[in-house]
Amino acid sequence: MPDATLLQKLEELSARVAKLEAENTRLENENRLLRQKLDQYIRHHFGGQRNEGLDKQQLELLLQGLPNVIAFPVPESQTTAVTRRGAEHPVRRMLAEDRLETYETVIEPEEVQAHPEGWKKISEERTSQLDWVAPKIINRVLIRPRYVKAERFAIAPLPPQPIEQGMVGPGLLAQIVVSKYEWHQPLYRLQKMFDEQFGVNLSRKTMGCWVKQAAELLKPVYRAIREDLLQGNYLQADETPIRYLDSDVKGKSRQGYLWTYSRPRGDVLFEWRISRSREGPEEFLKAFRGKLQTDGYAAYESLAKERSDLTLVGCWAHARRGFHAALAETKLAAWFIYQIGLLYDVERELREQKAGPALRQAMRVWQAQPVLKRLRRAMELIRRKTLPQGLLGQAIDYTLKRWEALTRFVDDGRLEIDNNLIENAIRPSALGKKNWLFVGHPEAGERSAVLYTLLGSCRRHGINPFDYLKDLFTRLPAAKITQIREFTPAVWTKARAKPAAQAG
Repeated sequence: MPDATLLQKLEELSARVAKLEAENTRLENENRLLRQKLDQYIRHHFGGQRNEGLDKQQLELLLQGLPNVIAFPVPESQTTAVTRRGAEHPVRRMLAEDRLETYETVIEPEEVQAHPEGWKKISEERTSQLDWVAPKIINRVLIRPRYVKAERFAIAPLPPQPIEQGMVGPGLLAQIVVSKYEWHQPLYRLQKMFDEQFGVNLSRKTMGCWVKQAAELLKPVYRAIREDLLQGNYLQADETPIRYLDSDVKGKSRQGYLWTYSRPRGDVLFEWRISRSREGPEEFLKAFRGKLQTDGYAAYESLAKERSDLTLVGCWAHARRGFHAALAETKLAAWFIYQIGLLYDVERELREQKAGPALRQAMRVWQAQPVLKRLRRAMELIRRKTLPQGLLGQAIDYTLKRWEALTRFVDDGRLEIDNNLIENAIRPSALGKKNWLFVGHPEAGERSAVLYTLLGSCRRHGINPFDYLKDLFTRLPAAKITQIREFTPAVWTKARAKPAAQAG
């Protein structure tokens, strides 16, 4: 009997040990995952490499030994079809002679100046240097003579002004808007600069009123851009947070968002919302029919599930970031990064060839499709052997969950492989937040959306924003409603390209 009791106690102890060992293993895994997330957070916010790309040497080091882990040999014809060209480092042209105003100063030798007779010029030495000639604020006076004849008076009407009864001309108004929204200079800095450099005292309040009225003047152009985008059948979308002051609680700020919509090589549109809820894209996309390319934000995905006329297209840049983060957990992630890099090699080659939609589709089917099949087989295999909570498991789940959306770019040559174009359009506003921290009022967010739209579109088309806005502030006040579309950056650029082509 004692032997039976002893055996029972041994079994109970063994069960408790097994239970403790299982709990210990669970806690170790949980602790490891938490440490990985903490390391990832520290690297992202306090230093380290934020770019998800890896150079060739890093990949070669990480990929050592991986072919034995993933039994998917890469056919030679598939990996060598597109090769990355060697990086070229062209000599940077510091002087753009075709764009800069040139001043020439002739320096004669002292002996020639003293006795010029008998000297014959045989050649010359030319030394170029960049210099700065400070801009200036001028006082433009519009004089309208008044005449009288046989009890009749005559005076020319004042041309339409960008701000009715305002003392600001198109050039200065354009400079203030560009300085604030393109170069991210707060108005108090502009006030100080105008006072110290030019002796002109313009208060922040005055300039703020001018900016507000400038945005109102530009709203019809903003609406025309919105209509043009919604009439197409392909859009890219993203959003970025911006703090704004709560008008109901003094000194308190809240989180607002600039939602951004565009299509490649088209204008960019920003829309201000005080939340990140689905209501924003749902209202904006109400009249849109076609393909919408986004990251994995749930608001877009739930909207697409309810609408048969809205098709989501995925972003490979977002998918790649998950595998880049997983490098902290396992070098196995480097294999996936390398394969995704092969997809981008195809896109790079297509850009260099300036391929159209038909060629892009054909090349993707031929060269990108095999890489995608290999990627999916590897993910399905590795997912069974990887913890779902791990960084690699999360990256694989994110990608497989959106696989259909991520592979749609192959069969449609109009689509991009990622959402980077729209993220590039957002980036300048993120830089501005570091200077002005928040917008002063929800209505100021709407004005910012209008002005960021026009300046972001200028950037997309390679337009000098000052030249564009000065022209709009000059001509728009007298324009008819039927002419508004001519002032969108896309149309404005084409109109100026025609005379240049004809002159050439």
